[in-house]
This record gives sequence, C-alpha cells and structure tokens, in this order.
Amino acid sequence: MSDEAEIRNVVRAIYAMISGPAGPRDWSKQYDYFHPDCRQIRTGIDESGKPYATIMSPEAYRENVTPFFNETAFHEIELACEVQVFGNMAHAWSSYEARNDLNSARPERRGINSIQFYRDESGKWRIISMIWDNEREGLSLPASMTG
Repeated sequence: MSDEAEIRNVVRAIYAMISGPAGPRDWSKQYDYFHPDCRQIRTGIDESGKPYATIMSPEAYRENVTPFFNETAFHEIELACEVQVFGNMAHAWSSYEARNDLNSARPERRGINSIQFYRDESGKWRIISMIWDNEREGLSLPASMTG
C-alpha cells in the first residue's frame, strides 16, 4: 500500500472512531492512529471575536468530547482530502461536514482538519498533531475542498 493510501486510511479511521449515535465511543484504537505525544488543537473565534486554541493530548481530547458524544449523535464525514509526503513526515488537509442526523439536509458544521503525520520506527503513519477550524461568517471552505 502506498504512503498516501495508508494516510488516507488513518484519516477515514479517525472519522469513524468519533462518529456514531449518542453514547460512548470505542477509543481502543486511538493509539493505533495517534502518537502518544500528539496534540489535537481546536481553534475558533470566541464571543468577543478573539481567536482561541484549545490544545489537548489524546487523553484530554477524550475527556473533553466524551460528555458531548454521550448525549449527542455526531457523524464527521470527509468531503475532500489532499495528502503530501516527504520522508518520515506527511500532511493531510481534510475537509469535513459534521451531522447530528445523517438524514438532515444541512450539516451542523463544516471545516478543515490539518493533520500532520510521523512515520514511526515500526513504519506506521501516526498523527503527531492535528488542528482544525470550522466555517463561520466570513470563512467558507475553498471550492477545492467541498467534495
């Protein structure tokens, strides 16, 4: 399998890991995809219009999202993905839409995940960092990332 195909499989797997009906998620494969020192960074704009970044370890991310997932159906669906590889590092620029109801005509939100990968000593591609932001007034997905 090519590096790009492996990376795309990891991206699909992490979307599947967080998607599902309201209730617990199966985190048992989290470290198959995420390096233990990984950082996941949620960005956005607060109520006063200032940018923010919430920086989380894999454990902190699980703790942060578990109450939401326990009460809310959530499905993150990839729209488009661009992958670049150089040596033992790679980058995936992956757009998504999030839906609480798969039958809804409109997604609850859309955004882009910027995912950095590291090929570890076993040859496996793992996420070393991930940062994302969602569309909002004045910020829309580029046409190339809408699927």
